[in-house]
Amino acid sequence: MKLLLSGRALTAAAVAVATLVTGGSTAGAATAPAHPAAAAAPDISIAAVKAHLTQLQSIATANGGNRAHGRPGYRASLDYVRAKLDAAGFTTRVQQFTASGRTGYNLIADWPGGDANQVVMAGSHLDSVTSGPGINDNGSGSSAVLETALAVARSSYQPTKHLRFAWWGAEELGLVGSRSYVNSLGSAERAKISGYLNFDMIGSPNPGYFVYDDDPTIEKTFKDYFAGLGISTEIETEGDGRSDHAPFKNAGVPVGGLFSGADYRKTSAQAAKWGGTAGRPFDPCYHSSCDTTANIDDTALDRNSDAIAYAVWELSQ
Repeated sequence: MKLLLSGRALTAAAVAVATLVTGGSTAGAATAPAHPAAAAAPDISIAAVKAHLTQLQSIATANGGNRAHGRPGYRASLDYVRAKLDAAGFTTRVQQFTASGRTGYNLIADWPGGDANQVVMAGSHLDSVTSGPGINDNGSGSSAVLETALAVARSSYQPTKHLRFAWWGAEELGLVGSRSYVNSLGSAERAKISGYLNFDMIGSPNPGYFVYDDDPTIEKTFKDYFAGLGISTEIETEGDGRSDHAPFKNAGVPVGGLFSGADYRKTSAQAAKWGGTAGRPFDPCYHSSCDTTANIDDTALDRNSDAIAYAVWELSQ
């Protein structure tokens, strides 16, 4: 999740969009609530999601300790994700843009089939800040979205609507990659996106369970899922407008998503219903070098990963 700093946002506004380059469960795992569409949604393996996080950590370690925009660790992260998707049968493409004097990249992956006039998208930002490997922010969202996409392929899922997944670059510089993508679409193409789901920080070590209150249908889908688990959610306010759903929302696309908290502090009431430590940040390692694979709550990551799959299946019927 990007810092709420106007200077950085102004820097990120100077973006030159280039051409599209085409290319070809453990204990405690969440169980989906009883619902006709939910039965089709697979349980997302927390072990598989964490394996992706381990790979992103290794990439950061080998590339100066980060996966930031314009740095080799970011491109290596993108190549890792793309190779998994290509092998699974997705049609992938890389969108190139420029921000802060460096080349950035978005990765877009389409699952063949479904109504191209009704597109359900799920996305996350893949870049970290320069000060750390960015495993919760946002390896967590990126890895869960990747594993959900791979679950689509493994199940040979054929939804009514068309499925598209995305990994955004330069979010930490002010939502640059996602804004570049939205700006590259004509009005007709934007109108085809029936919903964009955003996942930015979903494994915070002192987690909360927050749901975006944007599109009512998407919001209800997530709330219903967590209600089925007996988990009370709250409306997401800490990151409102600070992640990659914002360009879509501003363009009139219905949006929604999940969040487990950043540097805001957990209240006593929140600790009483969710556990964890009151008075401490949801993520004490937010935008720091300690945002490593040790900075993840497995239960939150597992629940949120399963919620992503549930929503993708539910909303694409």
